[in-house]
Amino acid sequence: MSYFVKELIQNEYTKKFAGMTEFVVISTMGIGGIDNNVMRGELKKKGMRAAVVQNRLMRRALEEMQLPVAGELFASGQCTVVFGGDGASDVAKEVVDWAKKLKTIELKGAFVEGTVMDGEASVKALAAMPTRAELQGQVVQIALTPGSNLAGAVLSGGSTIAGCIKSLIEKREKEAA
Repeated sequence: MSYFVKELIQNEYTKKFAGMTEFVVISTMGIGGIDNNVMRGELKKKGMRAAVVQNRLMRRALEEMQLPVAGELFASGQCTVVFGGDGASDVAKEVVDWAKKLKTIELKGAFVEGTVMDGEASVKALAAMPTRAELQGQVVQIALTPGSNLAGAVLSGGSTIAGCIKSLIEKREKEAA
């Protein structure tokens, strides 16, 4: 491949992956065309994309994008970058699910928040983490719990007092009658 063509491909990678800060790297070697298209279609429905890259050119593109540390994930073998969705956790969950369906998928690693997570175990650990939306829900729930406990305590005391007053009223009405 000529230098000019390599330069074009590297520039294309830089444009395609611009702004990408989290991604998962897999190997799709040995997957049939139909399975590959089905997987890509399902990923696309969820706002995720998969792109097969040339390792050396991807490392160069990552250096241009100020992410040279991520180049470790593109050391050898066929590499497919999967990115998008709500973050790396969502992508990892999808990729792990597809790896269970298609046994030939190899989980190579992930790049999250400037950190390289190398190997299959790290991708599975990332998939086990809650998504950004789940974490936000947990934070809201934690923030609302003390207020609901306080409201419950205030209202339960008031209902107890109201019950006592009601029974006193009923007792006085019986005595008056």
